[in-house]
Amino acid sequence: MLEPVAASRLQFAVTTIVHIIFPVMSMGLAPFLIYFTWKDIRTGKPIYEQLRRFWTKIFAISFVVGTVTGIVLEFEFGTNFAVFSTAAGDLFGGPLALEGMMAFMLEATFLGIFVFGRQRVGNVLYMISAVAVGIGTWLSAVWILVANSWMQTPRGYELVSENGQQVVMLVDPLAAYLNPRFIWMYVHMQNAAVESVALVLAGLGAYFVFRHHIWGYPIENVEFWETTLKFGLIALIITAPLQVLHGDLYARHVFETQPQKFAAMEAIWETESYVPEYIIAFPTSMEDLLDPRAKDIFGIGIPGGASWLASGGDPQATIRGLEEFEGPQPPVALVFWSFRAMVGLGFWFILLAVWGGYRWVRGQLLEDDLLHLALMASTPLGIFAVHLGWVVTEVGRQPWIIQDIMKTSAGVSSDLTGTEATVTLAGFTVVYLALLVLYLYVVARIVRSGPPAPADLTVTERPETPTDEVGADD
Repeated sequence: MLEPVAASRLQFAVTTIVHIIFPVMSMGLAPFLIYFTWKDIRTGKPIYEQLRRFWTKIFAISFVVGTVTGIVLEFEFGTNFAVFSTAAGDLFGGPLALEGMMAFMLEATFLGIFVFGRQRVGNVLYMISAVAVGIGTWLSAVWILVANSWMQTPRGYELVSENGQQVVMLVDPLAAYLNPRFIWMYVHMQNAAVESVALVLAGLGAYFVFRHHIWGYPIENVEFWETTLKFGLIALIITAPLQVLHGDLYARHVFETQPQKFAAMEAIWETESYVPEYIIAFPTSMEDLLDPRAKDIFGIGIPGGASWLASGGDPQATIRGLEEFEGPQPPVALVFWSFRAMVGLGFWFILLAVWGGYRWVRGQLLEDDLLHLALMASTPLGIFAVHLGWVVTEVGRQPWIIQDIMKTSAGVSSDLTGTEATVTLAGFTVVYLALLVLYLYVVARIVRSGPPAPADLTVTERPETPTDEVGADD
């Protein structure tokens, strides 16, 4: 049996890794659905109703499964991390409660109208429902990331003694909720969600376009998949460069606020200046893989690049090594290689965006088979990059559950046994993997069924006029 600390950490990791897929899909789809709904109402073109109805199905199933898997995470704070919940409840409980009362209720209230009410309400109310669902989805992320970012850079609190235990007392809600990390996490996460869904759209569209234009198979509603590919590519062209540029600034913020995590991201053990940034790194031995050290790794690096990244422009800047920080250290191998893979995927997405944009401008988007294959292979990679980012974020701050306040080992429930923690870990792993398989099966069924046929559409194309209920012409 695993010890309670290790089993609890693994259980939370497994449930989070599975759960995060569903909010990424719903948050990433929200802007697309708002646009598709607006264009559907404004123009009456069949393609926009097809896009709206098809992707609303995937949004709805993502919302449902995300809700089920997300509720369990909140209970895990009480069952596996009771000491942490007691100590930080004054601050941590508020954002989680607001996420349920404000964001979830807004989203759930209008989701019924958005999914089932197109023929029952007017255009204005239906458009409002689409916007409200999108706002609710993104507002959920606000409160979840307020709580998590506070654990990274805690502010607005005092430590007081209560029943012999040190607990966090909230003294400045504004400082706590708008802590230095929040805006960095929120922008990076939301852009990553849209980028991930852009890759899903582009990948699925490329699959059907490839089959139709390259292999010559007759594909029903091929215009739908061509349009899906183009919308995914447009979003990728916007989000991929933004993610890398924002990530550069985000890493600088991490260096300033969590220098131990930054040192783990770069596998820097000894304090030094003019530290290279390894764009490509390869382990040459099992020791390099399991215990990476920047000086010993074979790779292609930019001299002074890590120093430049950390300081904001000075390649001679000094970076504190891990040996200067009180142990235990984060699992450096997991953080270092996850960071490398995440950055590598970020540049790959930019390459895909430039490649696709170039082919589109040249009028060759629908005939480039290599591009289609690359987009198909990259369909799940956006979500995988999100997983890698959260590994860097959460594993990188170990051993702290609240940075410099409480260690993870001290936050685990004191009466939890190794047997209990191991059994629940195994149980939740089986259940969550089953839910993931079921989700993928349902999504695959939706994709195979395709968009609604033209005969099943409820609107007919009409000219845009100032009399349209939601406004004037584009």
